[in-house]
Amino acid sequence: MQAWLTDLQQLLTHGDAAVLVTVARVEGSAPREAGTKMIVTREAAKHTIGGGHLEWKAIETARQVLRDGMRAPHTRRLERFALGPSLGQCCGGAVVLAFERLDIGDLGWITSLVKRLAAGQSTVRSISFGPAPDAVMLSDPEPGIHTADCLLWDGAGFDDSSALLTETIAPGEFAVVLFGAGHVGAALVRVLATLPCTVRWVDERDAQFPPPAALAALHAPNVTIDANDAPDEAIDQAAPNTYFVVMTHNHTLDLELAERILRRGDFAFFGMIGSHSKRKQFEHRLAARGIDPSQIARMKCPLGVDGIVDKSPEIIAISAAAQVLQAVEANAGARRAAQTV
Repeated sequence: MQAWLTDLQQLLTHGDAAVLVTVARVEGSAPREAGTKMIVTREAAKHTIGGGHLEWKAIETARQVLRDGMRAPHTRRLERFALGPSLGQCCGGAVVLAFERLDIGDLGWITSLVKRLAAGQSTVRSISFGPAPDAVMLSDPEPGIHTADCLLWDGAGFDDSSALLTETIAPGEFAVVLFGAGHVGAALVRVLATLPCTVRWVDERDAQFPPPAALAALHAPNVTIDANDAPDEAIDQAAPNTYFVVMTHNHTLDLELAERILRRGDFAFFGMIGSHSKRKQFEHRLAARGIDPSQIARMKCPLGVDGIVDKSPEIIAISAAAQVLQAVEANAGARRAAQTV
């Protein structure tokens, strides 16, 4: 689930008003991409549109929109900010920010959007910024469009009634199945708990997992523990385009899991902890079991980005997470390219 959407739903459910700030357009170099969001209330700001003086000015403007909303509850505003000398930021470009004051009356479309994303549906959100703004509209994207985007269709200086923001909001989470609850597995879970993903954490050794209280302390609602004597079931039950990470205590089990993952073939990523010699051994054994060499070549082992040699669990975990994120970005880029063909 999009973190900003969950936070917004909780705020409005408790009766608070908030301003949703969206980077509606980017011109040249900017700290964050179009579609990035921040939530501003009277007392706090959550998430970030890039920090620095731009964010400070955005919070200041958002709080003015909150005050204006005392007279006009659904106040909306578009503001352009140059990121050069006037804001003291070196990006050099400019951004247009959209400000929307929201309250409990907006829970209808927010709840609908939450449900659609939870069901894996991409959704187009359309917001008008004319003198008499229409209600927020949700609709299905064009066939074959599943990736996020954000487009601002403006009138004359954003004052015309034709000013319209349309954004495709896609389910941002990717699914990870992690095998192994040892020191490195536990360190990787702590990293994945902060990322937009769901994690199925699998190990047949129930005692290896942290107690529920320790897991709760991680604030990791995206992590599900699976103490399973048949860990290969998690492979069969995983959805297509899952990200598999294997780091168990048992090389024989690693080989069995590797074979099963490679045979299904529809994974988005498969990484396994180990050395170069382990990879060579597994290449020969997997080939002997009839696995296609092109599939074996997709296995990332040793696991982690190049250039990091420290073997402490925390550093291995960060390196592995970075490699997973590289795969997420590459896969998203491939999908965008396919949509433009």
